[in-house]
Amino acid sequence: MREIFESTIERLLTDLATPETVLSCEGGDWPAELWAAIEESGFTLAAAPESLGGAEIGWADLYVLARALGRFAAPVPLGEAMLGNWLLGKAGIEAQTGILSFAAEANLSLRDGAVDGSLHDVPWGRHAATLVTIADRNSATPTVVLLATETAASQTLSLNVAGEPRDSLHFSGAKVLACAPLPGSLSVEVLQLGGALLRSAQIAGALHALLDMTSGYASERTQFGRPIGAFQAIQQQLAVFAEQAAAASIAAEAAFAESDTDFASFTIAAAKVSTAEAASAGAAIAHSVHGAIGFTQEYPLHLLSRRLWAWRSEYGSASLWSQRIGQMVCDGGGEGYWALLTGHACQQLSAPERKSA
Repeated sequence: MREIFESTIERLLTDLATPETVLSCEGGDWPAELWAAIEESGFTLAAAPESLGGAEIGWADLYVLARALGRFAAPVPLGEAMLGNWLLGKAGIEAQTGILSFAAEANLSLRDGAVDGSLHDVPWGRHAATLVTIADRNSATPTVVLLATETAASQTLSLNVAGEPRDSLHFSGAKVLACAPLPGSLSVEVLQLGGALLRSAQIAGALHALLDMTSGYASERTQFGRPIGAFQAIQQQLAVFAEQAAAASIAAEAAFAESDTDFASFTIAAAKVSTAEAASAGAAIAHSVHGAIGFTQEYPLHLLSRRLWAWRSEYGSASLWSQRIGQMVCDGGGEGYWALLTGHACQQLSAPERKSA
């Protein structure tokens, strides 16, 4: 299954997620042709249960899709749609077609089928038709809700450093399209966990694309009569870059593999820390090797490096996830440490406990 997914998404993005398309979307365009091809492929419904309109594919197989989104800097919320439909399925709500995104940062209250409050940093919020989020997060009964963006009272448009939409939406008495209690097995931080999972894979994909670009440039750019890649100092930098990219890929893929059905908090936290650190190191080396040309708008290096800088802090920085790893280790104590490392203990993300009724 993974091989089919990988070949299909690579072919699709090669044709339709060109650097020119990515750059034009930073100016506000929506890649209608690309999104139509993605919807036709059925990838947006891949993680949802078959009984609710999806394909019920596990996250282990979906890793190649998220990685490809990063490799091509694809300007579409495919990862967000997969995660949103996965959570809807967990809550027993039918999967959604069309442009679907989610909000991990939500301050919503649900009363009589209507919500009040705000959603922040919503990926592609201005383009999405529907949104998935969790209302009444600090109550005894947090609820998964599906909202139509057209019901928002107002929107505050914003971009991350890569030029990708990260908007805020404000609701006042807006009727929900559907709602259901958050399953007891899921934390109210499930969307932050899922977002961190997606970004770790996207960073891994972008790092490998950036490494290919940088090593290719080093083999072509000549100085003092030979390619700069022949100089030991450049070779050393490229070797460090390759190590960082490999470590990021292994950490991200492990997080997807261990989260095949339910999110593995510890492994996702480790993947986000590893990929965030690799993003910083890889982007720095890429710009160092490219020199002055790496800072020009015309050269496509920045399409990847700016996304690495943006994604490393989205859904929790390396510092935040490092603190949570430390908390999980402390909570497990000496007896639980080995079990935590080897995946034989169920460690939940440190989050506010649900209040008892």
